[in-house]
Amino acid sequence: MQLDLLLLFIFEQWLLVLALVTTLGMLFYYEASKSGPAVSCQQAINLVNSEGGVFLDVRDVGDFKKGHLVDARNIPFTKLASHIDELANLRDKPIIIVCKLGQTAGTAAKLLRGNGFTRAHKMSGGMTEWQAQKLPVISA
Repeated sequence: MQLDLLLLFIFEQWLLVLALVTTLGMLFYYEASKSGPAVSCQQAINLVNSEGGVFLDVRDVGDFKKGHLVDARNIPFTKLASHIDELANLRDKPIIIVCKLGQTAGTAAKLLRGNGFTRAHKMSGGMTEWQAQKLPVISA
């Protein structure tokens, strides 16, 4: 019965449903584009190995110590804006930003690109995807 009502609503209010779907699509597109390009785990590894890129982990210190990528630098997202000067020597290198799921990394990438780091990328899926692919993680 509930499904019948939902289908009836969609049929009778097709213009409203179309507007909702369009708006949601535009929102997802906008959010994806503002955070810049995302790279997969394998693309991130390739950038680090072939172009001297670095992994920047923006998770808090506790999560970083539980497990992080080899040679990753840790600057928690909440402190990133005030620590950008520490990354000045990396301005022309690929910076792969890692967080837990890839969402905070997008905002961090936007912040870095706004400060002249044109090669800042978020790693899609973050540490969750990295660990799901059974890639190496160290703890400190």
